Amino acid sequence: MSARRTLLVPAALVGVLLAASGCGPDDPTGPGPAQAATGTPTAGPTGAPTGGATAAPTGAPAAPPKTTVPTAPTVPTAAATPSGATPPSGATAAPGATAAPGGGGADDSYAYTHPCDAKDLAIRVTTRPEAPSQRVIEVRNQGARSCGLSYFPLVSVGDSHAADRGKDIRPLVPGGLGGPPAYPVGAGRTAFAVIDLNPGGGTAASASGVDELNVVADGDHMPTAEARNFPLGSGAKVRAPRLGLYRATVADAVASAATADQKQA
Repeated sequence: MSARRTLLVPAALVGVLLAASGCGPDDPTGPGPAQAATGTPTAGPTGAPTGGATAAPTGAPAAPPKTTVPTAPTVPTAAATPSGATPPSGATAAPGATAAPGGGGADDSYAYTHPCDAKDLAIRVTTRPEAPSQRVIEVRNQGARSCGLSYFPLVSVGDSHAADRGKDIRPLVPGGLGGPPAYPVGAGRTAFAVIDLNPGGGTAASASGVDELNVVADGDHMPTAEARNFPLGSGAKVRAPRLGLYRATVADAVASAATADQKQA
């Protein structure tokens, strides 16, 4: 009787231990020998992302799309212009570059050896409002190249109705001038000369019938047949007129006229 009870107690104890572990020696769900040795994790649930990425939890906001920054266009590097090379057509001159001063242009040396052609010149005569006795003679070069004028225009004042123009009055001009070359005027430029009909400002009557100003732009190379005629207007007084040299501005031309002291040849 006591021997039987001794055998049943261990058996009951084994049953309790097996119930607590939830499996028996033959439980198929328990880890196999290979898994227990290597420690390799079991596969995740079906549909899990591959490549080591972790799936976002359910209900979490999706990650914002990655913004692509546009790549700045590559600016080509300008090739250096070889020394002495001619710039391409349409190239802009460097800032600060200016044309030659005065009435000349970039090719004054050409003008010194090429007198102006009368057909390329436009001549105009105007009165200076601040000095009614003065007339401004404007000679504009409408040609494609620079050309040369004489030091001053060939000018006379006379009666527009007279058959004999030998009695026309010639103004005094500046002296001490050398020979040619004289005054270059660039293409599209204007040369100015001023004649003062009555520099003394006297009120005495001028010569009878004087009503016209005659201008030859270049007295050294043009015949008198190229003279242009301009009316003086009523009431003009002409007494000992003075004519200045060609200048690039009216103010300089006025100053030059004040120095006239010799008869025009």
